[in-house]
Parts: sequence; C-alpha cells; structure tokens
Amino acid sequence: SRPRTNTPLQALVLLNDPTFVEAARGLAGRMLREGGRSSEQQVQFGFSLATARQATNAERAVLLNEYERQRKSFREDEAAAEEMLKIGQSSSDTKLDVVEHAAWTSVAAIILNLDETLTKN
Repeated sequence: SRPRTNTPLQALVLLNDPTFVEAARGLAGRMLREGGRSSEQQVQFGFSLATARQATNAERAVLLNEYERQRKSFREDEAAAEEMLKIGQSSSDTKLDVVEHAAWTSVAAIILNLDETLTKN
C-alpha cells in the first residue's frame, strides 16, 4: 500500500509520462471497442475497469464534460490527436476514429490518475 498524495509532481508525471499516456490510450481503446455505443456507457465501462466500481453521477458528469471538451479540441486540431496517439511503443488501433480515440485517451488519463486507481488500501 502507498500513502495518499496529491502532489502536483505526481500528477504531472502521471498525466505526461509516455508510459502512462500509452496506458491511457489502451484503456481508451477498450472503452471504445467494448464499452457500448453511448459515451455514458463508455465512461462507465472505463471507470469500472480502473476502479472496480461504478462512477457516481457527479464523477460521470465531470468525465463526460471533459470528453466533450477534448473531442471539440481534437476535432479542431486533428494533427494533435494523431500526435497523441503516436506516444509510446505500441501502435494505435487504426480502426478507431482518431479524434474519438484521442479524446477518450484524455479521459482515461484522468481515470488512471485517480487516487483510488493508484493506491491499494
């Protein structure tokens, strides 16, 4: 078990380290392929994979809002989406929409950065 922390340095590493970005991309891919058809189903699927529980209404709302924000941003700059999906050693699933995959990768990074995802009690 690891002590709980909310230091900015930890968040900076977990949100930007290539290994964690690649892990988030993998989770996002599963959310898109296995999570259902709606964004609500996909966010619940990813959240429950990482935390072993369902997201609360408030958590789901925050994650869905971030998804919409990221999707809009990547739609305006598809090259940025493509660059994000190149991070890491494994290749990205070319069958998935680039903008959707990048937007869900951003959401998955948030989920993977939750204290309950990182800490074993």
